[in-house]
Amino acid sequence: MALKVMTFNVLFGGEDRFDAILALLARVRPDVLVLQECLWWETGDRLHQVATALGIPSSAAHIHLGTSRPRWSGRRYHVVVASRRPLRAIQNHNDPRLIGHCLVQCQLDSGGPLTLFGTHYDAHQEDIRLVEARYLCDLLEPQTFQEEQYLLAGDLNSLSRKDPYPSDLADKLLSAGTDKYGHPPRFSVMDTLESFGWVDTLYHRQSPAHWVTAQRQRNGVVIDYRTDYILASPRMAERLIGSEVVDVGTASDHHAVVATFREG
Repeated sequence: MALKVMTFNVLFGGEDRFDAILALLARVRPDVLVLQECLWWETGDRLHQVATALGIPSSAAHIHLGTSRPRWSGRRYHVVVASRRPLRAIQNHNDPRLIGHCLVQCQLDSGGPLTLFGTHYDAHQEDIRLVEARYLCDLLEPQTFQEEQYLLAGDLNSLSRKDPYPSDLADKLLSAGTDKYGHPPRFSVMDTLESFGWVDTLYHRQSPAHWVTAQRQRNGVVIDYRTDYILASPRMAERLIGSEVVDVGTASDHHAVVATFREG
C-alpha cells in the first residue's frame, strides 16, 4: 500500500482549462490532493467534479474548500484539500495579518495519524511569506514534529537553494523586472522551513529528473523556477518512495508535484 500526494496550482480557477484539469487528476489519481487558486469554487459544483475525477465521495469528509482571505481586488484564492481517506479536525487559517491566502490544516490516517497542511503563500514579497513560514512553525511543537507524521503541500512562491539556478539569476531577475524574490534573490522561506526540520521530498535520497514547476517570461527574459513543494517531517520522509514534477501541459502555468509514501 502507498499514499500518493499531489499539489497543483490550477491558475485562476481553472476557467476554460477545467476539462484538462479533470483529465489530469483522473490520470494521476492521487490519494491526497491540494489545489491552489480555486477562485469562484464556492458553489460546490467544481468540488463535485474534482471528487468524481478522483473517484472519491463528494462530501465534506473527503473534499474541503479552504476559504482564503480576500485580496485587495476582492478575489479569494481558495485552497482545496481532497482525500481518499476521511479528513478530520479541519482548520482554516486565513488571518490577513499572518496569511497571504489560506492555510488548511487537517488530519487523516496513514498507518497512524498524519497531519496535512495545504497552502498557497503570498506572491508578492519574501518578508510576507516569511511571516507565513514562521506562523506554520509556531503551530508545531518541535519534538512532536520530529517524532510524528506531517506533510506540507502547496505553492510556496519561494525559491530553494537546492535547485540549479544560474549564477546570473540576480541579473536575470533585474532584466525581467521580477521583484517578488528580492534583489538579490532570497531563499529565506525555504531556509526557515528546512531549519525547522521540514524535508524537501524532491531531493530526498534522489536527484530529480525535472525540477521546474513554473517557467516565466518577462521583458523577453525566460527564467525557470520551482515554487511548488511537498515537504515532509523527518519521520514521514523515512517513508518516501519517490517525488517528481508532473508536466501538466496546457492545463495550467504551473506543473504539479507528486510524492509517494509507503504506509506507516
